[in-house]
Amino acid sequence: MRVLLVLALLLAPLAARADSVTVFAAASLTDAMTDILGEWQAAGHPAAKTSFAASSTLAKQIEAGAPANLFASADTKWADYLDTKHLLAAGSRVNLLRNDLVLIAPAGHAANDAIIGAGFDFAGLLGADGRLATGDPTHVPVGLYATQALKKLGLWDKLQPRLAPTEDVRAALLLVERGEAPLGIVYATDAAVAKNVVIVGRFPADSHDPIVYPFAVVAAGDTPDARALLAYLKGPEAKAAFQKRGFATE
Repeated sequence: MRVLLVLALLLAPLAARADSVTVFAAASLTDAMTDILGEWQAAGHPAAKTSFAASSTLAKQIEAGAPANLFASADTKWADYLDTKHLLAAGSRVNLLRNDLVLIAPAGHAANDAIIGAGFDFAGLLGADGRLATGDPTHVPVGLYATQALKKLGLWDKLQPRLAPTEDVRAALLLVERGEAPLGIVYATDAAVAKNVVIVGRFPADSHDPIVYPFAVVAAGDTPDARALLAYLKGPEAKAAFQKRGFATE
């Protein structure tokens, strides 16, 4: 009996860890997912672990074998990437959220929700040496959307040399918040959580691919708890929390 008791005590921490869910989520989901996972824990579930970064970075980490149970991407491209490699649990993927693409400036500029067109005065707002902060356009979703929008509006050739590419959308937001970049292209939900920026324009919805957030269970981390959390994220409580943070829900 003593041996069994000792084994039970040794294995208890392992069992507790097995119940925990690790979520790899796009950086733009930081605030919403923190809110929701707090509610999840308050409902009696083990605290979830989180990793927030660019969807591209997280997808590559999952491909390399990083332990994750859920993947939440800011675009379909990186979910497709993992899908084609059979790294997402079959049938678990679902599009949950949508977002908008906006242009921000440091607080003090006049806020303007006007739709950005080909004649928008980027040069005047950037000044002689200013840079346009956004995610790295080679792989970060917000940078990919920004590239599409600027090309569609005929602005890419002039603005591409002025880009300040960042590792994720929150890094671009921070450059503008600090006044280190006079303009940034981020998601509307990121602009909403920042205290020191204003929206100076919005990109037309048809200037870029729809900003869709697929969520899925990672095949290597497919557990009952992971499935339960994904079901919770699709439920009414999580939906209300996402909407509170400015996301459009499917």
